[in-house]
Amino acid sequence: MGSLFRNSAYSQVTALAARRAVHAAFSWLHNNPKTIMDWHRELVAIPAPPFQEEARAKWFAERFHEAGLTGVEMDAEGNVLGVLPAAQLPPESTGPVVILSAHLDTVFPADTPLNLVLEGDRLSGPGTSDNGAGLAGLLAIAHALVRAGVEVPAPLIFLANVGEEGEGNLRGVRHLYKQTTLAGRIAAHIVLDGAGADAAVTQALGSRRFQATVTGPGGHSFTDAGTPNPILALGAALAGLAEAPLPDEPRTTMNVGTIRGGKSVNSIPEQAQASIDFRSTDPEQLIRLEVALHRALEDAVQQANHRASSTGKALRGPLAFAIEKIGERPAASLPEESPLLATLRAVDRHLGLRTDLRLGSTDANIPLSLGVPALSIGAGGEGGAAHTLAEWYCARDRELGLRRVLLLTLAMLEWSAQQ
Repeated sequence: MGSLFRNSAYSQVTALAARRAVHAAFSWLHNNPKTIMDWHRELVAIPAPPFQEEARAKWFAERFHEAGLTGVEMDAEGNVLGVLPAAQLPPESTGPVVILSAHLDTVFPADTPLNLVLEGDRLSGPGTSDNGAGLAGLLAIAHALVRAGVEVPAPLIFLANVGEEGEGNLRGVRHLYKQTTLAGRIAAHIVLDGAGADAAVTQALGSRRFQATVTGPGGHSFTDAGTPNPILALGAALAGLAEAPLPDEPRTTMNVGTIRGGKSVNSIPEQAQASIDFRSTDPEQLIRLEVALHRALEDAVQQANHRASSTGKALRGPLAFAIEKIGERPAASLPEESPLLATLRAVDRHLGLRTDLRLGSTDANIPLSLGVPALSIGAGGEGGAAHTLAEWYCARDRELGLRRVLLLTLAMLEWSAQQ
């Protein structure tokens, strides 16, 4: 992007930061760290594994109402939305909107002992950083803008969405872009995910996830010896798949996450299953690995059936296999010349920050794959040990991170209104 746009983005950010209402929003963030931490602790105490986010979603709907957002609703997928309407536009306007979102779900099962501990500005426990930090930040921005009376030139949609983690498969954001009236109006999407103020995920890591199943007649380990064994066939297929070459560039990975099957040590199993995860920055590599998975399973099952047939042990029935896709995240990237990236750099320059651009798998995958300017950033503070019981969040410098979010959001609202 040319220097002219970069300079104009910086001028726009500087002018925004000088407005009296924006100063008032900054003051609200500065004066309410305890309120933000209280929200943070309260929301993290509500379990929200994928497909079980309803209790936390209801809590968020109440908080959006308290903040003064309009049109607060829970959609058919379980997402919670609230609107900061544009000052000079009628409610029925169909013009561009900006999305500010954070995901509700965590990786932890509902019965996980949370054992939350707050010591000073440090909150420890599962989900405190991912995504307690993003959700608390979402509420803080909503309250700061409303309390300060900031007028926006285009509607700002606050979204607390379901289904980001694991087998949630980005279902909340997918629903937003496929099945809502907002889908064609989104000019930019800013995702709040975790802690920090020094990084942005602008390259979406693609993934495809599968459940592979091999079935057979089963039997007794001694009297039915030689009957084709689903576990052995599945194991042979996975061993063969592991030999598939993986390029360093574009970076591509494969993982077998779970494998299960059988009933006892002296039984030939009737079924074996494995879950497989492929990831790459290149969609073509994901297609190649999906084909390799099908070939590996087909070859292993055919060989097992052939061996059983040659020994006369195929009479009880052959092995069969099935492959089910259980997740897919598209690979994409934010163009270097994107106004969103130029604006983020302008905000960083104004605040004395420096952003490290990163690769990741977040809710931003969906809008990026559709050509919508999007990125994922932290909501300030520090965090660590994500996805473990020892997860923690420290609110030190949360205010700086939230200023960054607020300025970036307002600047993109100005940009979207001019499109």
